[in-house]
Formats: sequence, structure tokens, C-alpha cells
Amino acid sequence: MNHYLSRRSFIGRAVMAGGGVLLANSVLGKIPFASANERVNLACVGVGNRAGEIIRDLYKTGLCNIVALCDVDMNAKHTQAILKMFPDVPRFQDFREMFDKMGNQIDAVSIGTPDFAHFAITMTALELGKHVYVEKPMAQTFWEVELMMQKARKHSKVVTQMGNQGHSEANYFQFKAWKDAGIIKDVTRIDAHMNNARRWHTWDPNMKNFPPAEKIPSTLDWELWQMQTLGHDYNKDFVNGQWRCWYDFGMGALGDWGAHILDTAHEFLELGLPTQVEATYLEGHNAFFFPMSSTIKFHFPKRKKMPAVDVTWYDGLDNLPEIPEGYGVSGLDPNIPPPSTGEMEPAKLNPGKIIYGKDLTFKGASHGSTLQIIPESKAKDLANKLPEVPESPSNHFANFLKACKGEEKTRSPFEIAGPLSQVFCLGVITQRLNGKIEFDPVKKEITNDKFANALLVGPPPAKGWEQYYKV
Repeated sequence: MNHYLSRRSFIGRAVMAGGGVLLANSVLGKIPFASANERVNLACVGVGNRAGEIIRDLYKTGLCNIVALCDVDMNAKHTQAILKMFPDVPRFQDFREMFDKMGNQIDAVSIGTPDFAHFAITMTALELGKHVYVEKPMAQTFWEVELMMQKARKHSKVVTQMGNQGHSEANYFQFKAWKDAGIIKDVTRIDAHMNNARRWHTWDPNMKNFPPAEKIPSTLDWELWQMQTLGHDYNKDFVNGQWRCWYDFGMGALGDWGAHILDTAHEFLELGLPTQVEATYLEGHNAFFFPMSSTIKFHFPKRKKMPAVDVTWYDGLDNLPEIPEGYGVSGLDPNIPPPSTGEMEPAKLNPGKIIYGKDLTFKGASHGSTLQIIPESKAKDLANKLPEVPESPSNHFANFLKACKGEEKTRSPFEIAGPLSQVFCLGVITQRLNGKIEFDPVKKEITNDKFANALLVGPPPAKGWEQYYKV
């Protein structure tokens, strides 16, 4: 098994000692819930790209005031649209300064930074009693997610929500209703697929070094951008979405799309954490960025009266799951005309999943898309037996803000989203090491590989960032 790691600060396979949690002596005051007639005062960390979309979606609910904007590259081109929307809102480059100066004016925070940068901002917000909306996945390492869940439990009145929007849309309510009614039962296999082109698919997997250092843009605080991962020279291929390509910064296709495809199955089938994870196929495996194609098999043991489940993840342009008989063509993008042969072209399979139960098979796309029973003849036979599915009372963004006001409970709080994010962290370890891990879900340890087990924690944080790894 190749145990080479690219992250420079992990030279010598150094690992944070122990694995225990350091406790802080801080005391949390009263949580600032907004009243039913008030708007939530929202601070936004991350302003451009996906973070800007989050801000717009939260703001257009009419349930919040934007009271602070923070971005390490505040004057970059991609931040300008949001800055023009909120020209009079205070601006900060460092989230720590924002909280220091405006903490008493902030009820909640949205976090739309790269995966690795979610952690310190979230831990700070929770410590200060601020409600947190953070993009998926929750964090980059298994242990960071664990600490975030522990912190949220400690400050239990703080509202948390991970940004997997489908968890507040039709698929969420349908899956729950069908599971409760016994339509979805005895599931033993799920094939999840995301076969769209990714940013790194044009790169050379024989890369021997990180890309060369380039001039740092004058608007960017590069050291702050790196946060606890400090140790890289600036290159344009590390920022503005490119971070998702690298093991040091992102979570690849699995971390990007996994929550949009597997979230409801993970919650309502009560999958929890797997006992085995194996990278069964990797094309273009290397030490720096994610493979061109990956097949990863997760084994989840029996739960209560539910059988064991094997979840297999497929990414890469031509790395597709087996298509069951009677699948049909409706899983394809409806805007794509059918081929002249009238036969489905699997290469155009949309991101989604195929769920195999004892008696029924289901297909579904991603995000909020609902499931369909296949083949169509069986779906028609069951049409009159399907339960009524309630409509969503609020979208994912309104759900979060209403929860901040005490009107609803979030549907993707850390207690739900955390184990799901940890599943992806385990999958990434097998991608990185090109191997198989045996995992103890109770002790939360990898039992067959000491180095893989060290990756649950990851490299020690850069100097000055240790304080965030405390609950």
C-alpha cells in the first residue's frame, strides 16, 4: 500500500498525540435566538463563488439581515456581485477580527469556504454561541468532524445545519414516507454514481511535485487562506474551486456530491459508520490529487432489524455501475434527446443512485429528486399503495433561519450530517492510500493500518491554529 503523503507539514508521518479531546475552560452565555418577528442577523464567511450563492439564498428568504461579510480575498473579481448587493455592510478579511469586533451583533454565520477551512470558523462560532450554516462536507478530516459534533453537543442550544439542500426538498420527505410505510425496506445494496467531468480530469496523474509558486494576488491573504494547512506556495490551481482537486485541501467528487446523492439513504436507513471501506478501482491514482476514476465500496453492518448494506460509489467519466433491467431512460437529463437507436446511453447517466431492496429496486437522481420504482410495470402495480408524501414546509435555507428563530428544527444538523461527512472522510482515505480499511465504529479507529488510522486526525495544525482543536 502506498503511504506517501503530499502535505509538506506531515513529513515523518507526524500525528497529533493521543486522539483525546482537549477541553476548554470557556463558558457559553445565553444563545441569541431571534424572536418570531425579528430577522436573524447573519454574518457570512466566504463571499464569492458558491459562498455568494448561499448568501443570496439565505437573504431572499426574507428571514435575515446581512450584518457582516468576510473573505480572505475580499476585493477579488468573484466577490464583487455580493459586495454590490450589500455596499454598506462591514467587511473583514479575517473571521477572527469579525467576531472580535461584531460578535455581539451576530446571531448566526454562513460558512462557504473551502472544505479544509470550515473547521476553525465553525468551532469559533459555536464557542461564541452563534448558529452555524456550513457547506458540505462538514470538514476535511474525520476527527475535525468529530470535534465539530462534540462542540455542537456541548453548546446544545446552538442551531447547526450542513448545506446539503436536498435534505429539505421532495426526496427527503418521500424517502421518509416510503421507509415508514414499508415501501423501502430490506435494502442490501446501493450503487451511487457521479460521472460528470471534474476539474482535475485534464491533469497529468504522473505529477511529481505541486505546481510551481506564482505571484500572490494583491487582494489575497495567502497565509490566512491556508489556515491550519499552512505550508504551500501560492498557485492559481489551489484557489477558487480548484482546491477541491487536492488531497491537502478538498474531498474530491465524493465529498462534493456524496451528500447530494446519499444523504437520505444514510439517514433513514440508519447506516451510521461503515466497518469496511475499500477502493476497488482507481484510475490515475497519485499522491497529490484525486484519481480520474474511483470505485469505493462501503460495508455497513446490520442495524436493528435492517440487513447489512453495501454502498458502492462510482465516479469518473466512464466508470458506471451496472444498470438493472427495466431501468428505463427517465434517469437521463430530460433536456437531452434520446439517441436515434432509442436505447439508453449509460455514458450520459445523471448523478444519482440505484437502491436494491429485497422486493423492490429504486432509482433516483441527486439533491431533491424523488425516487422511482423500477421496472415501470412494478411501479404501476404499486401506484395505489404508495403513501401520501407531505410537502416541505421550508427550503433548506429558510429551515435554518426559522430554526434560529425557534420556529423549526434543522433537518441536517451536525448530529445527522456529521456521520455522513465522516463516511466520506473514510472513503477519501482509501482513495489516497489505494487500499482497504477495517473500521471500528464504536472506538472510531482504523484497525488494520496504523498510518490510515493517523489520517483520521491528519497532519498537526500549523502553529497558531492548535487552539481550535479543543472542545
